[in-house]
Amino acid sequence: MLSPDVMEAIELLYQTGWTDGLPVVPPTWERAKQFIEPLGLPADEVIAEVPPLDGRATVERIAVNAVMAGCLPEHMPVVIAAIRAMMEERFNLRGVQCSTGIHTPLLIVNGPIAKRLNINSGYNCFGQGWRANATIGRAVKLVLVNLGGAIPGETNKSTFGHPGSYTYCIAD
Repeated sequence: MLSPDVMEAIELLYQTGWTDGLPVVPPTWERAKQFIEPLGLPADEVIAEVPPLDGRATVERIAVNAVMAGCLPEHMPVVIAAIRAMMEERFNLRGVQCSTGIHTPLLIVNGPIAKRLNINSGYNCFGQGWRANATIGRAVKLVLVNLGGAIPGETNKSTFGHPGSYTYCIAD
């Protein structure tokens, strides 16, 4: 059973719009530090300005979203790499974020880190049961919404949405 304080924090995160509709892990500074310190980067380092509202995605803010998504600290380098990759102009993240279509980024992780983090590439790789797939993809999406402002019905004008908007991460 969750303590009343944790339940209040979860409800506050719903009320402030910092969730994707699913419960999130309340981020504490102590937990976020566990995600930041191993990177060797300053917490206030800006990784990206995320469209459409050009929110400043600092290491700390990305860590907060990774905590909320249920990531493990070792997932953080993949989340940061994904955010950096989506900032490439040819990716057109602004178009993806504000389209009326059902666009959402699919994160495909390759190399030894995919195996080390147990990111699924086999049976049911788009389904439930794999923490790394679910939480890394969810952290990226929370960053896009919470820091980029791609809020459904406001800046995100997707007519029908897409289930990948919760999480969309697999291994190569």
